[in-house]
Amino acid sequence: MNSLATFAVRRAASRTFAQQVSPLSTSIPVEVDHYTSSGWKTENLGEVTKSGKYQIQTFNKISEKGLARFSTERFDVKASDLDSTNAHALLLRSHKLQESEVDVSVRAIARCGAGTNNVPVARMTELGIPVFNTPGANANAVKELVLCGMLLGSRRIVDGINHMKDLGSQGVAKERVEKDKSMFGGQELKGKTLAVIGLGHIGAATARDAAALGMDLVGYDPGLSIDSALKLPNGINLCDSISAAVSNADYISINIPYIKGENGTHGIIGKDLVKVFKPNAILLNFARGELVDSEAMKEFLDNGDGRYVSDFPDDLLWDHKNAVILPHLGASTEEAEDAAAAMAADTIAAYLETGTIKNSVNFPVVSLPVRDEGAIRISVINKNQPGVLASITDVFAKAKLNIVQQINQSRGDVAYNVLDLGPTWDHENISMKDLQKELTMTEGVLSSRVVFGTPGKGYARNIDGQYWA
Repeated sequence: MNSLATFAVRRAASRTFAQQVSPLSTSIPVEVDHYTSSGWKTENLGEVTKSGKYQIQTFNKISEKGLARFSTERFDVKASDLDSTNAHALLLRSHKLQESEVDVSVRAIARCGAGTNNVPVARMTELGIPVFNTPGANANAVKELVLCGMLLGSRRIVDGINHMKDLGSQGVAKERVEKDKSMFGGQELKGKTLAVIGLGHIGAATARDAAALGMDLVGYDPGLSIDSALKLPNGINLCDSISAAVSNADYISINIPYIKGENGTHGIIGKDLVKVFKPNAILLNFARGELVDSEAMKEFLDNGDGRYVSDFPDDLLWDHKNAVILPHLGASTEEAEDAAAAMAADTIAAYLETGTIKNSVNFPVVSLPVRDEGAIRISVINKNQPGVLASITDVFAKAKLNIVQQINQSRGDVAYNVLDLGPTWDHENISMKDLQKELTMTEGVLSSRVVFGTPGKGYARNIDGQYWA
């Protein structure tokens, strides 16, 4: 049974529970009890749903330090191994999220990491659910592994370790150690050229530390932001193409996202680009395995003295003598997991409590002004289509409600509106419950939310012409 069907079946039973709970007081006149109610067994409702708290559901093991950022007075955090979901927001790491796991009550999803390939982002956009990530939270951890990769590729350290284990098993390590060390000669990093492809958080950090090691730097990033540019070391030479950047590089670090489809980045390190590599170039891929064409890389490794170092599995290169394939360790440090979880928690809390949007991969960035005392803040998510905004404001105009400030931002097919309503209005003749229903059922609107109400209340959705609150 999908989440919407489950919601309908359980709805009546949960209303009984909602009527028994005395909600926390609020200055905002929200009459409808927006208790999430889409799957809990009725006998368990009292244990898992608490009036006045946001429900956060986690997948995978999320850092306790990060989760501690959620105030226990306003948030309940529960793991996904409970019988069902009843969440206002989801937090995950590597779990491959299915649409069936996204309940009708879910307002937001955050991944504790940079990539969101394990989240159906396009579908969440259609449903009006923002998806957040944590850019930069694991940058230091990945950067350190890139630096480690440069050393692994330079000195044949892995081969040397394996050789010493073999000698040790024969009992001849002491006798052979000096004689055999010439088998594992290498080169130093100082004075060599590093090409950094992608100059975001990880790329910029890698460039800075490489410069401190005495390396010469070239870089390429067609979407270089001002913020990232300010973090680059002095002396880096920015190129206007990948081929120009890598042609004279001793080391090449890839730090770009994986994008499928036409004009995407699948196999961007392919035969044409590999042709301009120096014969002994060392390629460092701690971004995504799919960025590298394995056949082209194998040909390069077969015909020269180059190296390939990555923490992504490769069915073709895993045992190549010039490849070092590690487990996917980039962000696998305690510090990175703490930082990512903390950033995700802060992002979710800010969105649920204030409506602010930051670090979303499918919604626009929205920084909100302070709400006037007594004003009611309502957020509306709608399809980015002509006429929808006018229809939204018309709902308030008909109710003779004054919009004291308003923000409208869009990204792709979705738009996000935040409206602050003046505190003076006819409470006796205007029902917030009825007003929100009319607003939510307006053509093109996906959901609406009273932002500064009791946590967990004030949320409504328009799902295929049906009203869910």
